[in-house]
Amino acid sequence: MGDPSGKRTAVHFHGYLWVGEKAEFDKESRRRLPVEPWPGADPDASAQRVALHRTLTEEFLRSPLPPIEVALWLLKPARLVAGSWDGAESAAAWLGARLEEYAPRFEPPAGGGAAHLRGLVGRLTGTLLRGGDVSLGYYLGAPAFLSLAVVACSPNRAAPGLPCPERAEGRADGRATARDEGPGFQPAPASGAHPAA
Repeated sequence: MGDPSGKRTAVHFHGYLWVGEKAEFDKESRRRLPVEPWPGADPDASAQRVALHRTLTEEFLRSPLPPIEVALWLLKPARLVAGSWDGAESAAAWLGARLEEYAPRFEPPAGGGAAHLRGLVGRLTGTLLRGGDVSLGYYLGAPAFLSLAVVACSPNRAAPGLPCPERAEGRADGRATARDEGPGFQPAPASGAHPAA
């Protein structure tokens, strides 16, 4: 598998966790990568559209809000990566641990309890093994919402041209480290996200 530099790389996975107000999550315009503006007949209006597009794109890239297109997490800053793994099973185990951790706060409660969550993680493992991305969302009680995602990287199947966020921010070896923070892991809340209380 290749990357834009032509070097052969192995698929690895990045995990993302966001807890915040559902009202923020519902602001879909802030969760979409802006479409490039069409040039118009009026040069001043075109310049304004280009400037607005640039501003909106910068806001999207800096925002900790989960993107609507799951693969676009890879465009976000590396500080938003909650964990990285070389194997799909390890990434799925992280998802399972987060689901187990937050399940007591789900509203409504997860039907089927722990058995349901184990089955879900099993199905998601299959998706990851095939190089797919996964994204989950749960209400945690008004106004909180949990968004979890695991995104395949180097390359991403849905968007193979996207860079690895850790490589883009200058990791010496250009690879995600294999790490599994375990069930107690809690990433530092990103700006705009609320800590899981």
